[in-house]
Amino acid sequence: MVLMGAPSKEFYDAVIIGAGPIGGYLGWNLRRLGHSVLIIEEHSEVGRPFQCAGLVNPSAMARVPLEKSVLSPIWGARINSPNGITVDIGSPERIRTWSVCRKKFDEGVVKLAVDSGAELLLNSRPTNITKYDEFAEVTVNSADREVKIRCALVCGCDGAHSWVRRFLRMGRPKEMMIGYQVEVTGYPNEVGKLDMFTGSQIAPGFFSWAIPSGETTRIGMWSKAELLTDKSCEMLISDLMNESIWKNRFENCTIIGRFGGPVPSGLIKYPLKERVALFGDASGACKPTTGGGISTGFDQVDTLAPKLSESIISGDLSEERMQRIGKSLDPMRKKLERIRALRNAFLTEATDDELDEVFKVWSRPDVTEIINQSGEIDNPIPLGLRLLKEVPEFRSLATKAASAVIWG
Repeated sequence: MVLMGAPSKEFYDAVIIGAGPIGGYLGWNLRRLGHSVLIIEEHSEVGRPFQCAGLVNPSAMARVPLEKSVLSPIWGARINSPNGITVDIGSPERIRTWSVCRKKFDEGVVKLAVDSGAELLLNSRPTNITKYDEFAEVTVNSADREVKIRCALVCGCDGAHSWVRRFLRMGRPKEMMIGYQVEVTGYPNEVGKLDMFTGSQIAPGFFSWAIPSGETTRIGMWSKAELLTDKSCEMLISDLMNESIWKNRFENCTIIGRFGGPVPSGLIKYPLKERVALFGDASGACKPTTGGGISTGFDQVDTLAPKLSESIISGDLSEERMQRIGKSLDPMRKKLERIRALRNAFLTEATDDELDEVFKVWSRPDVTEIINQSGEIDNPIPLGLRLLKEVPEFRSLATKAASAVIWG
């Protein structure tokens, strides 16, 4: 991977802020469309720090040749109700997701961009963006010196706390969840399966997890700040491992790493404006059901990159043109909102007692079969619709949000 000590050009078609997987995938796609690209990363290496559970869904993995980053294939899950009802789903014949080494995965995606001709500038952070009629100028602090870089398009791929989004006052994602996890040795994994745990005492409104990651396991949880009341995420993980009904599973665990960060979900109203586009976490593209953002970020790139390429070539990156391009994200926006409605109906707005009732129904063989047939991590809507329409019990358990999924 060729790293630049300084930009080699006075002008780039696109400057990408953030060398994560979305920034790398965007850079790779813009290079394949024939554009000059500079990727700017504030850290000294790609892939550190990382703040997610490390799952990459098949639809995302299919778009990048990075199978060598896989630590464990995940084909099934043991999902647990607050009072210990377990529903076992999945089959080894069908991989549902991949647990990856995020450093190797992120490095691999960025390497695709660099090998195709994109430039990468590490240890550098933007301090100003000025837009002119014919170009944008990004001021960057790099190696203790100030560099001014001109470009046609600035792309913010700089994560949940996006500097680009904040500097240009582009709004905030609809929801900002918070996640925390520890990496442990000694957890009794079942090969090919992850564990999910629910309940207000360990992950209010959401869930916690145990995800195999090669020789270790990632134990984590996520929720919303307003649901945490008097306990931090770290305290809730401690409760899961030491006080919950599942504590015996964790008795031989040794913590070897800790990670945490925000999870922005709900696309901002205008992720594109004059000469600027936001992608991935910066735009609020994380899935409301899992917090995953790689596949949705890749979807954004696939949708927007060809249109942005045309605009760069034509020299029209005006506010009007960019907002028109941004409307191509409306189907994604609607899909994410329907997914949020499903999550609220079956999880976030349910009490522990209601969750137990849901799990009793899920554990029935006929319902488990529906889950195995229609369950998709990337798109839970078909499964949700089948459950709401075909399982009578869910018509009383589901909230108004579920009705919005069917009729909205």
